[in-house]
Amino acid sequence: MANGNHEASDDQIALLRREISDLTEQAAAASGSAREERLADQINEKQDRLNALLKQRGET
Repeated sequence: MANGNHEASDDQIALLRREISDLTEQAAAASGSAREERLADQINEKQDRLNALLKQRGET
């Protein structure tokens, strides 16, 4: 079961990395401070989740 958790964690990490990349691209093209702020908040939230998963896996 530990291997299954490891694979699920790998999938979550990969997904978060893709989402962060996508949001970063959107932020680069965004105009308007409210939109930019929302995108920055989303990036920070996903980065925090990614950091927590990596810490959980021992990859700080």
